Amino acid sequence: MNFDNTETQMTLKLTNQALGAVMMALQESLLNEIDIVPILRGFELVNTEEGLVVTNPPTVRVSSEQEITEQDLLNMVE
Repeated sequence: MNFDNTETQMTLKLTNQALGAVMMALQESLLNEIDIVPILRGFELVNTEEGLVVTNPPTVRVSSEQEITEQDLLNMVE
């Protein structure tokens, strides 16, 4: 997209679901002291009437005591 063009521009907004996906990615990043960028780059977004939706949001493990690795996070977005 060329954002310097003053012609018609589409404004996109995040849905609550997409914001939740960003927050989950942030939580994983902070809790495991890993980079959030690969998670965010891996997001697949779909524009709906309500706004952008993340079709592959990250999941959070709650049953395992094992530390989540950066490879685990990369696997989440593949």
